[in-house]
Amino acid sequence: MAIVPFRRVSKMKKRMRRSHLALNVPGMIVCPNCGELTLAHRACSNCGFYKGKQVLTIKDKKESE
Repeated sequence: MAIVPFRRVSKMKKRMRRSHLALNVPGMIVCPNCGELTLAHRACSNCGFYKGKQVLTIKDKKESE
């Protein structure tokens, strides 16, 4: 049989226990080249620039259609 707690766990104790389970927001920055939000330390998925240099070639959606 399952062990049933003798006393009910208070809201405060329950929330204190779960306080470290919150989701973290990823570090987002604004791309200096195109102004799109992108992850920090990653090449921009919109324009392909990283630290002021073109590192990816991005095909436009209009060209691929």
